[in-house]
Amino acid sequence: MAKFSRIKVYQTMEDTGIIPLFYHSDFEIAKHVVDACYKGGVRLFEFTNRGDFAHDLFAKLIRWADKECPEMILGAGSIVDAPTASLYIQMGANFIVGPMLNPDIFKVCNRRQIAYSPGCATTTEIGLAQELGAEIVKIFPGGDVGGPAYVKNIKGPMPWTKIMATGGVEPTKESITAWFKAGVTCVGIGSKLFPKEVIENGNWEKITQLCRECISIIQQTR
Repeated sequence: MAKFSRIKVYQTMEDTGIIPLFYHSDFEIAKHVVDACYKGGVRLFEFTNRGDFAHDLFAKLIRWADKECPEMILGAGSIVDAPTASLYIQMGANFIVGPMLNPDIFKVCNRRQIAYSPGCATTTEIGLAQELGAEIVKIFPGGDVGGPAYVKNIKGPMPWTKIMATGGVEPTKESITAWFKAGVTCVGIGSKLFPKEVIENGNWEKITQLCRECISIIQQTR
């Protein structure tokens, strides 16, 4: 069962402005990454379903975080079907994110009062997601569908739309400022926030520093 309410999840997405996306098959590495983000001020973390037995790792991670990072809201990403969403929800996922829109996932999430941010690339998909109950929609892949300019153009005729931009967002002042000035509610950042060499060297403080810098840029831009 989810520890945090759907309202709390959406509020945290807006307040923090950044959602790290990460997957690793090694629990110790995943644990260190979540802890590093937590120390950097992050309060919402998307663990992506991208490897064999990822759900087992997530179950272990969420139990650990409940004790060591009690304010961290853990959710599952890269979810494309309702059965997988149900599996992660049963393990305690507080939110579900996907690269695409699947109406069946809305049925599962709405029944359990779980936030679901589906991936959208057109105004029609965004509109459908909102009809089905999405509070914050995910623009994916953000950089390829048009970048910050696309967000600005969406917000013109649909100003009520709350957007999470993922794909094409970098942990730099230039990138983050452009996205937030265009009107995003929050951004998802994956590999750019977790450089390969940083993970290999176990330089967790670097991740903490990047998270702090990103949050600071977001606060200044707003």
